[in-house]
Amino acid sequence: MTDLILHGYWRSGTSYRTRIALGLKGLAYEYRAVNLLAGEQRGHAYRSLQPQGLVPALEVDGHVLTQSPAIIEYLEERWPEPALLPADLEQRAVVRAMAAVIGCDVHPLGNLRILQYLKGELDAPPEAIKAWIARWIGDGFAALEVMVRQHGGGFAFGDEPGLVECYLLPQVYAAERFEVDITPYPRLRALTERVLADERIAAAHPDRQPDASVG
Repeated sequence: MTDLILHGYWRSGTSYRTRIALGLKGLAYEYRAVNLLAGEQRGHAYRSLQPQGLVPALEVDGHVLTQSPAIIEYLEERWPEPALLPADLEQRAVVRAMAAVIGCDVHPLGNLRILQYLKGELDAPPEAIKAWIARWIGDGFAALEVMVRQHGGGFAFGDEPGLVECYLLPQVYAAERFEVDITPYPRLRALTERVLADERIAAAHPDRQPDASVG
């Protein structure tokens, strides 16, 4: 069995989505916490692994993989079963597009760097920051709600959890953390409850990570 070392932060959405993917694949890994609030990601030790100073980073077979979409695609290609993507080419494109609603259009606008910039550089008050977060989560969730209605079965796409769940659950967690109302999205709420009953996914939850007490 290949030794995997995941460098991440308990509350990071990108770390969370990578943990879900690892769990769905049934892959064991060593977890090494990077305390973002303490600035460990900016230190020389971590920057030598990840030049951007972002989480996660995955060490595998002497290589360091960065950027969660690339890491998850690597896991899918190296360990294709159980699959995160459907076999059909067009369906794979649909699933990737659903994941990208979160990964490209929602999450980047609400990550720690952006929020720190809004607060520190632009002097945005807390209520403005909350409105910013709610706006972009709302836009993305409204679109994804329709896509799940169009393509979902028991899960976001079809009858098994996969790539979309890897992206959706961390964003729902962020929405709840920032008190964004998600009642307008019943399919997403029901889907979240369903997949959190799966221990492979539940084990990836931020509150269950060893560094969850760091703040």
